[in-house]
Amino acid sequence: MPNQRYSRQMQMPQVGELGQQRLQQAKVLVVGAGGLAASLLPILAASGVGYLRLYDADRVELSNLHRQILFRMSDIGEYKVLAARQHLQQLNPEVHVDAIPQHIDSTTLQAALVDIDIVVDAADRFATTYLLSDACHAGKIPLISASVLTEQGYVGGFCGTTAPSYRALFPELPHQAASCQSAGVLASSVATLASLQAHMVLNVLLQAKKSALGQLLRLDLATWHISSMRFDQLPEPEESHMWLDRAQLGANDLILELRDPSEIASPITGAIYVKLDTLPVQVTSQRVVCVCKSGIRAAKAAKILKQRGFPTVYILAD
Repeated sequence: MPNQRYSRQMQMPQVGELGQQRLQQAKVLVVGAGGLAASLLPILAASGVGYLRLYDADRVELSNLHRQILFRMSDIGEYKVLAARQHLQQLNPEVHVDAIPQHIDSTTLQAALVDIDIVVDAADRFATTYLLSDACHAGKIPLISASVLTEQGYVGGFCGTTAPSYRALFPELPHQAASCQSAGVLASSVATLASLQAHMVLNVLLQAKKSALGQLLRLDLATWHISSMRFDQLPEPEESHMWLDRAQLGANDLILELRDPSEIASPITGAIYVKLDTLPVQVTSQRVVCVCKSGIRAAKAAKILKQRGFPTVYILAD
């Protein structure tokens, strides 16, 4: 007798018993437990995805609650991943939730990817997205990435065995970027993008005939405009920005700090404060690391330094 919990979706020919087994056997890594994850995680858990591994080091704050609708007032101060695990297990105790209160970086990524079938990028942070894309492309693991701000956003399927990487579609960082804190975001926009992101995850896990991998959707909910494109044949970039995190810094690195001191919570020892118009001109064989908060100023600096002949230039978003 079919499981009554999933009976409505198992009636669909693209799901059935075989599809439900695929979902129950799936192992999903979700990076970030904020706005996108708070809406997509209940969908994945309710659908019967058997294993969810969550990474996020942030705690629930009052300002989160308008859009991170998985959480409650009683969760304030708690690690998001731990609160999420509690609520998801109440929703569906058949789903195993592994909650790791750490951020994903180069030192934690390999452990996070062990035995994972698909990665969900819900971090909404450039450095994390490129890091995940590089690892998923190398390991042929599907990556579903989304981003949302104000009433706009996108969601796409990358990597795996068939699709180009995030770098192939976005080889360059944007010239500027805002955040939910600076520009704001509507809860309905977050939930809409998160639902589409969850649908792409289910599409890949169910091995649908028309795959979400190689597909990008853009939404502007202020104008009711939705566009889609396939990018299956995009080539991988021959050269692209290389990312580091603090744990990878070396004693001989030339560290160029592009943030103002007022922006920095924890200064990097030995860093030299520069602006885009005061970057070094004398080429050195040292590895150069350009630092800023989002990676955008650092990417601009890295491009200038490469044009000047610096052989090894990295970006650190901190």
